[in-house]
Amino acid sequence: MKSDPLRLEIFRNLYASVADEMGAALGRSASSINIKERKDYSCAVFDARGRMIAQAAHIPVHLGSMPLSVAAAIGELRLFPRDVAILNDPYRGGTHLPDVTLVRPVFLSGRLRFFVACRAHYSDIGGMTPGSMPLSTDLHQEGFVLPPMKLTDAVRRLMMANVRNSGEAEADLEAQRGACATGLKRLAALARRYGVRELLEQAEGLQRHARSCMVAAIRELRPGRHRFEDALDGDGVEDGVIPIRVTVERRGDDAIVDFTGTAPQARGSVNAVYAVTVSAVLYCFRCLVREEIPLNAGAASPIRIVAPKGSLVNAQAPAAVAAGNVETSQRIVDVVFGALAKAAPGRIPAASQGTMNNLSFGGAGFAYYETSAGGMGARKGCAGASGTHSHMTNTLNTPIEAFERAYPVRVATYSLRPRSGGAGRWRGGDGLVRELEFLAPAQVSLVAERRRTAPYGLAGGRPGKPGRDTLNGRRIAAKANFGVAPGDRLRVETPGGGGYGFPA
Repeated sequence: MKSDPLRLEIFRNLYASVADEMGAALGRSASSINIKERKDYSCAVFDARGRMIAQAAHIPVHLGSMPLSVAAAIGELRLFPRDVAILNDPYRGGTHLPDVTLVRPVFLSGRLRFFVACRAHYSDIGGMTPGSMPLSTDLHQEGFVLPPMKLTDAVRRLMMANVRNSGEAEADLEAQRGACATGLKRLAALARRYGVRELLEQAEGLQRHARSCMVAAIRELRPGRHRFEDALDGDGVEDGVIPIRVTVERRGDDAIVDFTGTAPQARGSVNAVYAVTVSAVLYCFRCLVREEIPLNAGAASPIRIVAPKGSLVNAQAPAAVAAGNVETSQRIVDVVFGALAKAAPGRIPAASQGTMNNLSFGGAGFAYYETSAGGMGARKGCAGASGTHSHMTNTLNTPIEAFERAYPVRVATYSLRPRSGGAGRWRGGDGLVRELEFLAPAQVSLVAERRRTAPYGLAGGRPGKPGRDTLNGRRIAAKANFGVAPGDRLRVETPGGGGYGFPA
């Protein structure tokens, strides 16, 4: 059935508005700074089969993987109208343990019609270190594992007994429940206004339209097999770079993205589960589409991903994965974009900072997590933006006033990092300098990348400047756990983006 384009656009925005309102409800009612201020959460709407229909403009690494979490929840549980499912298991569609997903069924006129889901990053989910981002070698060292289960009072109490700041976590959990309730109410209101039948028909139309747009983008790629390789600096446990290799090939209306040749899964926590790899690949291909479409199941259908089991990009349990979601996802984007730069010359930017610069710390009665922005890669006709989050992250910075009010930390320096962007006809964006002075004893975890390998330039552009981390003026490893005392200063200098085109 052919869809009316105008009507389809109306319903694209209606479905997206449901997810947007869910996100607004979550952000307003959450307790933790990471969710309330940094907006480290994502919301989406799914059909009764678990296919994503629409999502809010939240965090790509959450949204691309969330369908696998929904599939795990509805595959393992029988959900009734008042039920809410909860999970964070990376091997059941999750990303890493701090990302907790809630899934709620939406029954209309007594029949299951939709699901709504939201995912939020908790500042602590237990494990070896405050913030739950340790230098781990096993999943169970990273925190409390939640397979798909119904959210009951017993489950809630068990979860709160395993986190360091239960009051904050409980408030965030209630905020997620409220977000799902908001999604249910908004879908019920749409059903009353337009009828269930039209809601379902337009959802199918959005799937078909998104697929046709993605196919059109794939057809613009150059024929042939386009290869690219980049590497992680290391896994924090063993020394040596870890290569990620990809081949992108257009095959008719489909794209094959093959990671054969990528390193085996690592001892450290940089392993990416399959859901994370899917997220990164879908994000890259979504960037090729010239019009606004939801990243739904239809958009994903022409893309086939080959990720060998037991490799860095399809780790198997119980491999540690805390950094795979935040760091390896960024490098997967870098290698896929590197291959697409050959398949679609002139349309792909140089590498952005390629890391989220994860910092977590905690002490007596507090735990905190944040990511820091850096330089974006330049592209043809445009310099890279400075001091911004890019690619798989879409969070905000923590306002200094809120940060210093909530935690025993003083922000000594927060500025751009001059001349850290790569030279080129269009220069890469500059990174940031963020220096914190601790006012109380704390245990700190730093998980960052692009300290050894630099963000690449394109078309003759120069690489961005790698990042740098120091404690009291002495350089430290980019993946480290350490204690601090009052007066200690941690300085994080984030990488710049790569330049584009030969410098003048």
